[in-house]
Amino acid sequence: MPTPRRPLLLPLLCLPALLLGGCIQTAPVHRGETKVAPLTSSELAQSDVNRMATLGMRDNLDSLYRLLDKLYRRNPAEWRKAGSLSRDAAIQRVRSAIDSRAPWPELLGKRDIAALSLALSPDFKGDRVAAFIYASADMLIVAHNDKTEFYLVDSLDAQHIYNAARNIESAVWLLATRRNAAGQPLLLADEISERERNLSFEREFGKLIGRLDLLSEVLTEKYRRAVISYVQGLAGASFLQFLPVR
Repeated sequence: MPTPRRPLLLPLLCLPALLLGGCIQTAPVHRGETKVAPLTSSELAQSDVNRMATLGMRDNLDSLYRLLDKLYRRNPAEWRKAGSLSRDAAIQRVRSAIDSRAPWPELLGKRDIAALSLALSPDFKGDRVAAFIYASADMLIVAHNDKTEFYLVDSLDAQHIYNAARNIESAVWLLATRRNAAGQPLLLADEISERERNLSFEREFGKLIGRLDLLSEVLTEKYRRAVISYVQGLAGASFLQFLPVR
């Protein structure tokens, strides 16, 4: 009587699945996790929108600081123009100026969009990386009513936040398309070539623009919902009152 082959065939069929399962289990899958800031007493004076604006500003400045580091790595001649001893020293100098709202000497007293225009001028001779990042940060802070933290007594203009997002888009486009007197790009950033495909600058700028657009929409929706809630309150006052039963 012939021996059945099914018991021998089943392990052979399962073998690829077992090998694949082993590969999946050993592959690295950790990609970070969400972070929760410790609760502080100052948050008691913040609405949800205040907190969102505060976190958005923090993350946007962090994005600019990452871009500052990346641009210096791609354009090391820039940080040497100001006589900095190292790239890290140049980064710290720019961050300190932004945090303290101190004027940037090479921008000749200009602030906001005027400073951004000068930093992206083909004739600008100073440290363009520092000037560009400083001017971008200054423009963002001005759009947020010169604040980086927001509380119940503060107000934000949705149109100003929206305009700031468009300003960043324009700045990124100018950075990619303008040339200096020698016909070279103002700064080296993203690179697409046969050897390399580096779009990290575009992704970081995209995150910044996305946060600004989201905050602008939330601010607009906030006032719209306030009107709707007011109308609902009036309707409720007329139709949802308890009636006497005795």
